[in-house]
Amino acid sequence: MGFHKAKHKKFLSSDEAEKLFETVDETGHSNKEVAEIQRKRRAEKGNAQDVDPLSNTDPSGSTIDRTIRRTAVGFVVITLIVVTLAQTSCGVIRRVTTGHLSKEVNITTVSRSMRNGIGWGNGFTSFPEEFSVEQADESSGVVEVTVIDTTSNNAAEAFSSAQVQASALSINALLNPKVHAVIYHVNVRVDDHGNFLHNTMFGFLRPAGTVRNFMTFIWTKNTSDQGVNFTCQITGLDEETTAGIRDKLQANLVLSKILPTTQGTEDQKNKAATTANTTTETAGSK
Repeated sequence: MGFHKAKHKKFLSSDEAEKLFETVDETGHSNKEVAEIQRKRRAEKGNAQDVDPLSNTDPSGSTIDRTIRRTAVGFVVITLIVVTLAQTSCGVIRRVTTGHLSKEVNITTVSRSMRNGIGWGNGFTSFPEEFSVEQADESSGVVEVTVIDTTSNNAAEAFSSAQVQASALSINALLNPKVHAVIYHVNVRVDDHGNFLHNTMFGFLRPAGTVRNFMTFIWTKNTSDQGVNFTCQITGLDEETTAGIRDKLQANLVLSKILPTTQGTEDQKNKAATTANTTTETAGSK
């Protein structure tokens, strides 16, 4: 009986436990002297912050949602700042490295423009990675380049992208008073069946097909008292390719009228022959 009574004294009642916790501070000691010594020791070690595990503002757990929100907001803000700075720096670098063909035309400036792109309208026009500059001389006034399109899947896509690229390069170069003609050759890579080959693996793998001439844009400039006239001539397209492109560009009346047709060519020849015969007969009757 005495044994059970002695053992029972090792446990505190609820009232005794409540009274004991009332005397315990943040250091875990009920003795004020020991608690003061513990505070000084923590201050010397650089851990002088008092933490109350029963407080609603406990930084060890009760405010974790606030910490997460602050971290998430900070991450988003930092990401936006980094993206904005990257876009701004890329734009500045692009403008600095772009050659000004209206001021100077030579092999270096044309190659730089082909490599870094040209500002065109409100946007920016880039060119194929594979290109060569045949001539670019202000003394002759002619700029001639050749590109290999490895991004288009068919003739319509190649024509659409090439005419934008040729226009951007030609207009920028023709703004130079010493340049009067720009020749833009477009080549493509094809397989044994004549199908277009393009880059794969997000552009990292280039095709290894046969290089074939696809089309050529010839831009010329004529200056007169009335102003400056720009003329574009498209050559090199065979009849089958022209017909295929025309079928896919029927909705675009401007591009559709630019492309020549076999029937249109024959009609022009017949009309010219009729006009010549009429002129001859008129001269004979006189």
